[in-house]
Amino acid sequence: MKTALIVGASRGLGLAMAEEFIANGWQVIGTKRGDKPTGLDTLGQQYPNRLRIEPLDICNSEQISALANRLKDGELDMLFVNAGITNRDPNQRIGEVATDDFIEVMVTNALGPMRVVEQLTGKVKADGLIGAMSSGQGSLTNNDNGLRPVYRGSKAVLNMLMKSFACQQGPERALALMAPGWIKTDLGGAKAPYTLAETVPLIVQVLIDKQSRPGLEYLDRFGNQVPW
Repeated sequence: MKTALIVGASRGLGLAMAEEFIANGWQVIGTKRGDKPTGLDTLGQQYPNRLRIEPLDICNSEQISALANRLKDGELDMLFVNAGITNRDPNQRIGEVATDDFIEVMVTNALGPMRVVEQLTGKVKADGLIGAMSSGQGSLTNNDNGLRPVYRGSKAVLNMLMKSFACQQGPERALALMAPGWIKTDLGGAKAPYTLAETVPLIVQVLIDKQSRPGLEYLDRFGNQVPW
């Protein structure tokens, strides 16, 4: 049975992905922030032998190190970091954004995920996949309206940092950045055109298929390349 670690699995996309991997016969390690009960705990009650829950705040480097110490080397077939927040007013002009808001988004969406990736890479099998949740809004080519500049910028930074990481790892390591589309979640909002049920099975299958292809790819939920 293969094992996937999904970082940020307490709700939304991460929780739906954990459930989908279980449905595909995988063992899942899912992380949650804090002690408050979440949907991940409910899923763990349904699948006590298939889901292991670990505490993690990706903005806390000590917690990342502690998680790394609890994992065995070569234990994971997939490491996927699901992280995404936006600033209080996502369409605020960049010069008006509070410094604290800017830092929080950048640390959560870019620095934190890369700290997880760097510290946990040794826990992933040589033929496993390391991935992170990006966004189509991180594409420089596709930015034709200039909206949500802080969120867009954070995902573009994540893409660049993953590209640098890929260069350091060499061509044999399978790496993925996922652009899932606009989905009805707490982040996506009620106006989003797609549901979790429509999109998550596609996302998970794209990631499973990507395991067999080394190198870094920036992919949408259909497996198509997203322009950088």
